[in-house]
Amino acid sequence: MNAALLRLILAQISIHACMTGMRMATPLLALKQGYSAAAVGMLLALFALTQVFLSLPAGRYADRHGLKKPLLLSVIAASCGAGVAVLFPSYAALCLGALLTGGAAGAAIIALQRHVGRSAHSKEELRKVFSWLAIGPAVSNFLGPFFAGLLIDYAGGQEASLTGFRAAFLLLALLPVAAWFWARTVQELPSPETSPGGKQSAAWDLLQNQGFRRLLLLNWALSSCWDVHTFVVPILGHERGLPASVIGSILGAFAIAAAVIRLLMPVLTRHLSEWVVVMGAMLGACVLFLLYPLMPDAWSMGGCSVLLGLVLGSVQPMVMSMIHQITPADRHGEALGLRMMAINGSSVVMPVLFGSIGAVVGVSVLFWGVGAMVGASSRLPWLIGREDMPGAEWEPH
Repeated sequence: MNAALLRLILAQISIHACMTGMRMATPLLALKQGYSAAAVGMLLALFALTQVFLSLPAGRYADRHGLKKPLLLSVIAASCGAGVAVLFPSYAALCLGALLTGGAAGAAIIALQRHVGRSAHSKEELRKVFSWLAIGPAVSNFLGPFFAGLLIDYAGGQEASLTGFRAAFLLLALLPVAAWFWARTVQELPSPETSPGGKQSAAWDLLQNQGFRRLLLLNWALSSCWDVHTFVVPILGHERGLPASVIGSILGAFAIAAAVIRLLMPVLTRHLSEWVVVMGAMLGACVLFLLYPLMPDAWSMGGCSVLLGLVLGSVQPMVMSMIHQITPADRHGEALGLRMMAINGSSVVMPVLFGSIGAVVGVSVLFWGVGAMVGASSRLPWLIGREDMPGAEWEPH
């Protein structure tokens, strides 16, 4: 890993940790102030909802302006979002903070992914840099909530005081500034040549690319696996009488496994094509989802969770590599924006859908249904590898 990539990973961790810390702290403060579960759910939805609408414009902006301008705007937005919560810790301010920090994290990640992808000089290097970059969210998902939680509990002199919340929001407001500190010296890349034709194409024209459509579909299927695991495991554990700490440990084992496999991906995938890894992951996820509800105790559920984390954690670097090979170089930001818009739209809608289906047919059937869906979708990476990837010209940047 070179110094520039390390700086970009640290920048990603800093700005994403601001969002994850806010996503943990704001619902706790809202509950402390007496707001209902429905109000808290709406507050949490705002973190993903912003990214649904901003991802595509953010991608196009990154295509035009490169890395630093989008990142600087994201830093300002994230710091302001957390700073508003410091000054005015009301429900309205928390909603504004959710909108700003969620949108800022999404826009920053798109700009960083685009820059890192364009800095690669070979297919092997493309997979390697995205494997390293994918570690960032796993780290920030731990650091943001952890340090915010410590300040909430201990900075105010008594547990969960308003002073403690303000201290946590202040720390979270400073984290994006650290992101700019890390990224400010990274050299911008030259702008790619624009697509032939001379006029600006609509972002939706990318969907005319058959390989990109297939990539979005398989990405949605795998994203649904993440969502259903996060949503259903607490319900399944509650049904079986498992303590909250055990349920949290099962989910934590999944996250740790996903981070570990991303560390190992540059070595494991040295001689494997992206579509082979993704197809294997989809078939593995299918089997694990079919077996998960049959696990009799917490240890076996934890084992399934670890295996599922290894399987699903391997996918993102491969998908990012395929996006950069299938789409035109001057439209990578748009393609990344469309992908993020689809994922966050799914994260807003799918939990509601899962809850409705699970209430009718039970969580076991929900697991089996998602397993069957991802298994049926496993032909998509094979089609991409056989029909779309050979035609994707690789041009070193």
